[in-house]
Amino acid sequence: MNWQTVRLGEVLRPSTDRIALLPDTSYKQVTAKLWGKGLTLRGEVAGAEIAASHQNRVREGQFVISKIDARHGAFGVVPPDLDGAVVSNDFPVFDVQPDRALTHYVAWVSRTDWFVALCKQASEGSTNRVRLKETRFLAQKIPLPPLPDQRRIVARLDAVAAAIGARRERAAAAEAEITAALAAGFARITARAPRAPMGDVAPLVRRPVTIDPDATYPELGARSFGRGLFAKPDVIGAEVTWQSLYRIEAGDLIFSNIKAWEGAFAVAGAEHAGKHGSHRYLTCVPDPYRATAGYLWYYLQSEDGMRRINEASPGSADRNRTLATKRLAAIEVPVPPLDAQRWFDTLLAKAQAARKAQADAAAELAALLPAMLNETFGTDACA
Repeated sequence: MNWQTVRLGEVLRPSTDRIALLPDTSYKQVTAKLWGKGLTLRGEVAGAEIAASHQNRVREGQFVISKIDARHGAFGVVPPDLDGAVVSNDFPVFDVQPDRALTHYVAWVSRTDWFVALCKQASEGSTNRVRLKETRFLAQKIPLPPLPDQRRIVARLDAVAAAIGARRERAAAAEAEITAALAAGFARITARAPRAPMGDVAPLVRRPVTIDPDATYPELGARSFGRGLFAKPDVIGAEVTWQSLYRIEAGDLIFSNIKAWEGAFAVAGAEHAGKHGSHRYLTCVPDPYRATAGYLWYYLQSEDGMRRINEASPGSADRNRTLATKRLAAIEVPVPPLDAQRWFDTLLAKAQAARKAQADAAAELAALLPAMLNETFGTDACA
């Protein structure tokens, strides 16, 4: 495609609609998300709460850019729900020239990596005072096909975006069904289950490692909010000073003692066997005749379980909240028959497989849009 390239100043025209703010009138304020994610409502406040006496009013379809964060992709087209909102002088406003470009075409162009790059080129200043220079910004060039081609491009990209949105809605509905099925299954097996202390059902087990200065030790960490384990950089034996390491085996329940209160604990799988956790991690091993790791993990991640984990993690501030071993051992957990727990583990495994499939499909579809943007507006396409 042999598209012409034009200065942004031929497509965007500076616009000013400066209004006096009335103290008792409520005004919507606009903010720009980073990395081309568009404009959103910052808040709605009375004129008396805004420091400036005058601000610029924006209209649907105008292009607004942040002088401060333009180099980080903070810009976008005003959506219908922000029509009539106000912005400060740090947010220049532009009208899209209808005889040259479609508003939606400009919106799609602005979501490309190279558009962010040209905003960086149009910004200058010291480290904490880098700001967009409007004249330099308007001198930057973008590809501009004829209007009929712009309409075809917009229609194609809008269709992909709509497909991604629909896919996300289906995924959210599926997640709600999975969550409800797990909750119902759990309630079914625990309705009359007796309780027992964690120390009896899954006692703390430590497997200390004797450090060899010539060896390396693969280390694991636990993500917050029940998002599983992750590999940390290997520990080099010769560099170990004050920390201790403990070996992990499959089936261990691993707790971060400083972040357990926000769900940083998980079940170790076969792929984690033989790896290590620092002294900041506690490993509990379920009694194979009384409980399964998956069942216990689900309960402790539940609202009731997290409440008990929080109670077992005293401290006055986030960084000082530490899961106490004695309090962890004292947490009473429901203990239904082992067969019921195994049945629930099967249900949990199916749910996790379904979630992974959903996540993989969503990631594949989401990657389609950046690929199409690159294909449409990349260097080769615009040559």
